[in-house]
Amino acid sequence: MKRYFVTGIGTDVGKTVAAAILTEALQADYWKPVQAGGLDFTDTDMVKSLVSNPVSTFFPEAYRLKMAASPHRAAAEEGIEIDVQGIQLPETNNNLIVEGAGGLMVPLNKRYLVLDLVQRFGLEVVLLSRNYLGSINHTLLTAEVLRYRKIPVAGIIFNGEENESTEDFIIKYTGLRKLPSIRQEADFCKETVAAYAQEFKEWL
Repeated sequence: MKRYFVTGIGTDVGKTVAAAILTEALQADYWKPVQAGGLDFTDTDMVKSLVSNPVSTFFPEAYRLKMAASPHRAAAEEGIEIDVQGIQLPETNNNLIVEGAGGLMVPLNKRYLVLDLVQRFGLEVVLLSRNYLGSINHTLLTAEVLRYRKIPVAGIIFNGEENESTEDFIIKYTGLRKLPSIRQEADFCKETVAAYAQEFKEWL
């Protein structure tokens, strides 16, 4: 059974599309523990709309917060505190893809970060990087935190416009496995996700 936690070097680097591709590739179940903002069409809704296989189950979020902000702030706006210890992995005999909120150092409450949730779950990480000015720094910092916490990394996915120099440096410096890239597409639909999923199958 394969279980991965999908995280990124920051916000809006393509985690949800990558999670949909991995879910389709493994015919896995999908779960996002904390959704902050976008409740009219959540990340779970997006993944569900992009996955074609009839096997995947989409588990409800542990927290659905109205404000599009860091989870600790979004929760505080509603007068609650996220109980990290109370968030439990869904029970399933299937492969599982878990998608984080933002990057690893995003606070869930006054004490715990997304990183702490990853470590408690004991899942292998798939790391998303997007090429932009500063992405080398952000990617290396994220990889270093994972190494320091001794969290296993299945590999790194580069999303968006290709930058061979940047990607080569990151792979050589971190020693992480380079998974297939997700490139800029005019539109991500079920057919596009299914095509990428075929490419990812042999790597997972």
